[in-house]
Amino acid sequence: MAKKILVVDDSPTERFFLNELLVRHGYLVTLAEDAEEALAKLRTQPPDLILMDVVMPGQNGFQFTRSLSRDPATQRIPIIMCTSKGQQTDRIWGLRQGARDYVTKPVKADELLEKIAALV
Repeated sequence: MAKKILVVDDSPTERFFLNELLVRHGYLVTLAEDAEEALAKLRTQPPDLILMDVVMPGQNGFQFTRSLSRDPATQRIPIIMCTSKGQQTDRIWGLRQGARDYVTKPVKADELLEKIAALV
C-alpha cells in the first residue's frame, strides 16, 4: 500500500516540485500551504509522514512541529523539516521541536527520498 505524505509549504513552486518527485516514486501526496490548512487535512486523512517548511505565514514550521509532536493524536507521525534555513542552530532547533530529520533547500531528491524511506 502506498504511503501518504503531507507536504506543508507556502511556496507553490516547492509544493509542485515535491509533489512531482514523491508521486513519481509511488507516494500518495497531500498538499497544504500553511499550518491551518495542514491541520484540517491531518484530521481527515492522517499521513504516514509530514514534510514541513519553516518559513510560512501564520504559525511557522518550528511552532507547528512542536504542537504536532506534543499532541497524542499526531505525535507518532514523523516530520522532516524541509527548509531554506540551513544554519546548524536551525537544524538543532528543528530537531528539538520534534522533527525526526532535517533537509535544506534546494532539496537533493536522492537525499530526501532516502530520509523518507528510513522513516515510513
